This record gives sequence, structure tokens and C-alpha cells, in this order.
Amino acid sequence: MAMLESVLIANRGEIALRVIRACRALGVRSIAIYSDLDHGAPHVREADDAVRVGSYLDIDEVVAAARATGAAAIHPGYGFLSERAAFARAVEAAGIKLVGPSAAVMEQMGRKDAARDIAVKAGVPVVPAYAVDDPVEDMRFPVLVKAAAGGGGKGMRVVREPEAYDEAVAAARREATSSFGDDTILVEKYVERGRHIEVQVLADAHGNVVHLFERDCSTQRRHQKVLEEAPAPTITAETRRTVTEAAVALTAHVGYENAGTVEFLLDDATGDVYFLEMNTRLQVEHPVTESVVVCTSPQQRATGATGAHVDLVQLQLRVAAGEPLPFGQDDLAISGHAIEARVYAEDSFGGFLPQAGTATIVRWPARARVDHALESGQVVSTSYDPMLGKVIARGPDRESARRALVAALDDTAVLGLTTNTGFLRALVASDEFRDATIDTAWLDRNTVPEPSRDLARVFVAWVSAMLVAERDAGHPFRADGWRSGADPAPILVELDETVPVDRARGTVGDHEVRQLSAERHVAVLTIDGRREQAVVNVQPHIVEAVHRGQRFVFERPDVFGDHALDVSDGAVIAPMPGTVLDVRVEPGQAVAEGDVLGAMEAMKMELAFKAPFAGTVSAVDAAAGDQVALGARIFLVEPSEGDPSGPGDAG
Repeated sequence: MAMLESVLIANRGEIALRVIRACRALGVRSIAIYSDLDHGAPHVREADDAVRVGSYLDIDEVVAAARATGAAAIHPGYGFLSERAAFARAVEAAGIKLVGPSAAVMEQMGRKDAARDIAVKAGVPVVPAYAVDDPVEDMRFPVLVKAAAGGGGKGMRVVREPEAYDEAVAAARREATSSFGDDTILVEKYVERGRHIEVQVLADAHGNVVHLFERDCSTQRRHQKVLEEAPAPTITAETRRTVTEAAVALTAHVGYENAGTVEFLLDDATGDVYFLEMNTRLQVEHPVTESVVVCTSPQQRATGATGAHVDLVQLQLRVAAGEPLPFGQDDLAISGHAIEARVYAEDSFGGFLPQAGTATIVRWPARARVDHALESGQVVSTSYDPMLGKVIARGPDRESARRALVAALDDTAVLGLTTNTGFLRALVASDEFRDATIDTAWLDRNTVPEPSRDLARVFVAWVSAMLVAERDAGHPFRADGWRSGADPAPILVELDETVPVDRARGTVGDHEVRQLSAERHVAVLTIDGRREQAVVNVQPHIVEAVHRGQRFVFERPDVFGDHALDVSDGAVIAPMPGTVLDVRVEPGQAVAEGDVLGAMEAMKMELAFKAPFAGTVSAVDAAAGDQVALGARIFLVEPSEGDPSGPGDAG
């Protein structure tokens, strides 16, 4: 059967590059689409052809681009239009093949409410649920409020008290509308301690369905996956059989075609397994499955030879072209263990707020698989999802894969903006992850210790002193001169504190230092007898260092004075660049402490502005729809007369 001649990729970033690689391997012409912000993006350069669209979410524009370029098929990736039945219908109406299930199946299984009903009819256990308009007094809290359309943790809220229910439903509806164009909400029992298990399935147009075993995605924060691994490290053989058989049966029952994922929740308290939903698309975490699932022929199995790793995207394209699956269930096996870490533009130790800016220096690890679309000099915007890439490590067993991932994250560095890499590294290195005791709510109950600045300061001081020694003019740090006939005096590097560096004796403050190498911003030092590595960038006014994945910024003291923005305690400012979604107050309005004044969105994350104390709104500086910068004042609240919590009061 002939392979598809050309495929339009209705996505951006690393998944677009991933599909382009699969197309190239199969000799398929790849066609990218791009917005104005992405006109020079890596996926645009790598594709064989590219077409501008006003929005990745505009169904008519995307289909028109496919028609204009003669695309035989459209691969939607994940996110954007990938689970929109309306998009699937438009593609089918245009006579183009969607690399995914039919619109009818997507309508059933791509929606959590419809999929739940089908699972019930098929005898698959589901999480107990309520109607969204049921009286709160009839609900047993906590409950999970979630969008019926889409996924990725968007439109989800855990509600622990009846008083918070209405606000949570309203916020979930807004986020669901923004992310998926559908505000339908489900309300289910919230399992406090459970494990998120998902089964990768693949089905062709000839009635063949297989599973490619399971993944564990329990390490998540607020329903957004952080780490994923395969196979699941804690489930029993009986549970594995239950979820894989149920996934295949459900997939076959609805006549599913192409790759999909059936998700389950394992209740740690009871051992019960509940069907959650079916993702009718490729998953972000598909590389961990590709890293451990191998296809073996009968001859290979007889001799014990290692099989070939599966390529899910190539298999997607082959199925879309009408080919039958090239293997049966008995031909698939697991070999080794793999763990994936999602690298996000966010400040994990500063409230997990999205970050934006220019990635001045980017270093990805050579000793792991990395799916990314971020390169040095690239601008990261708040207009799209904050995921920058994925680092995937594998090994013959879980512990070797875990250690390999720690090493790979040590080699990962993004300067110019803050990422969660240091957080990921600390999490993967933790005893809890090592022992596989992290459940779906662990990160919501616990904090990961913030890495110390001490070693980063040593790197910054050493490299700065090295530059001073080489170039004694125009540098941002001062030396104490030189002495004729004597050893040079220590160089004093002004950071957040004054750090003496004696390169002749090999000391930075109280630390003994020996330089092993320093080139292309990468410094390798022995500090107090231990080998360490950091990426360092010395600039006129700040110095950055990434050590063990964590970015540290040291500002040079400003000899011309402090020019920080002077705002009163009543100023409510934007903690990140983004879009104002909602303004609920007007000047002169009285508010109580904690009242919601409005909301903003950045990278599809919603944040509420709250009154810092009881008082009166004296200024509203933005309107719904406005783009605001980091630090921009949005509201100003004047304290009530005699309010002890107002500005200027020591209490």
C-alpha cells in the first residue's frame, strides 16, 4: 500500500519537529504551519514547506493551508486542535486524511463525559461523579472539577469545601473555554492518594488493536504531568493485566483507529482502578514508550535476540496510509526502563510562575534523548504553552534510568530566562522519587528544597576573576591591583556579597578550587575536592550561572543608585507578562482582604489578583484583553481607616 505523499503538521515546537523527523524517515513531504510569532522557528526551517496562518486554532485556516499545499494528510500533534471533533469533521469534509481517529470516535472518546458513559456501558469501572448543578450539600468533598473537553490539566480544580465550589466551577469554565472552546464541566470524587497509570494503544483500519504496555505519570503538580516513566514501577502483574485488557477492549469497542491513550487512576487506599479518560491523540510522554517497547519476531524470540524499538509517529503515519499493524500483541515486549522530564519556562521556586524572554544560551544534554525546539537566541513568549522540551533517559532498570536522568539534567542549561530544570533535577534525585512513593498529589502536599546558591557563586566569582585577569579594563568587577615582586592580590568580585578570589592559590572565599576546563561558557571545576560543572555567562550588569539545572542570577551593584520601581504596599502588580482576563472592580469600590479583583492568563495558566488588605480600590490600570508586562501595576488599593494590616503598620 502506498505511503502518504505529504503531511501538513498542524502544530509547532518540539512535536512539530518530531513529526517532521518521522516524515523524513518515511520519505514523506512535510508541511509546517506557523503564526507571525513563529515565522523563524525551528519547525518552520526544518519542514519541506511552510504556510503562514493567523492562529494554530483556526480550523478553516489550517484546512485551507492543507488544501493549498496539496497535503494528503494532517497530523495534529497534541494540544491545539488535536482533540477537536469539529476539526476532524472539517478535515474529513475536505477529503484529507487526519492522522488520528475519525470525528465520530473523537466526539465519543475525546470528551471526558461521553467517554465516561461508554466506559460504564462497557463495564469498565469509573470514578464516582456528580452533576455539576447538584446541591453542594449532597456532595462529599473533596471533589475534582474538570473540563469535559481537552486535557493537560487545563480547566481542572480540586474543591475541598462547599464554599469554594461555585468559584472553582466558574474558573474551570473560563479556562476550558479559553483552552478548548467548550465550557462543559464534570464533577468527580477526588482521590487524595493515587497513581496515574495510562496505557498506550494502537489500532489500524483492519480491526487490529494492540497495547504497548503502560506508563506511570503520577509525578504531577495540579494535574499537570512533570515526570513520566515506563513501565509503571509499582503496579502488580494483575493490575497491569486489568488496565491493558480494559484499554484494548475499550479501543476495539468504539472502532478506534491510530494511536491513543487510555488513562486510569489507581486508588492507593483501596487498590481500586478507575477509568479516567481516553486521549485521542499522541501523548507528550510517548518517547518513554518508544524507549522501552520493542518488537520481536518469532525467530528473535526463539534466539533471545533484542528487538527493534517502536516508533509511534511512523506507525501513526503508516496506519493513516491504510497499512495494517506490522505486529501483533505477542510480538511486543518491554526492554529496560525510561523516564521523561518536561522542561518548562517557569520559576518552580518562585510560585511556578511562567517565564518569558530570550534564551541567550541553551545547552541540551548529549547523553539522553532530547525532544525540543529551543535554541540559543530564541525568544520564549507567553502566547503558547511553556514547555520547552523533554529530556528522556533510559537504562536496563529503573535506578540506572533515574541516575542517567539526573546526569542529563545536570548537563541541561537555559540562560536568559528561568526554567524548571533545577526543580526537575532535585525531584529526580530525591529519595521519594527513587523509592517510587510519589503519588498524584505529592507535589501539592510537599515542597522540593530550593538549591543553594553557594556553588553557583563560586563558579561566577572564579570565572569573573579569570576574565578580570585577562582583561583589566572595561570589566564589570574590580581588582585590587597588582604588586611588583609579589603574588597578585586577591581579586574582589562584587556579587550579592564581596567574594575574594585568589587564583594563584586556588581559593574562592573559603573554598579550594582547581580549574579543569573552561570553554564556550562551560566551566568544570574541582570545588573542595568534588568535580562540578556550570554554564556561566558574564554580562555588564548581571552574571548568570546554571548549576545542576538551576539558573542563578547575580546582579552587579549599581554604582549609580537603585532604580527599582517604587510602589506602595497597596499596589497589585502583574507577577508575569500576560493577558488580563477579567476585571471585577472599579475605582471607589470597597473590598475585603483576599477579594478577587480580577484575573490574568499567561501560557494558558490563570492567576487571580486579590486585595492585599481591606480597603478601597483607588485605581484600575488595565482592562480585560490588555497585554501587560511583568511588574505592571493593575490595581491600587487604599487601606481602610485604622486597618492594622494596611501599609506602614509594623503589625
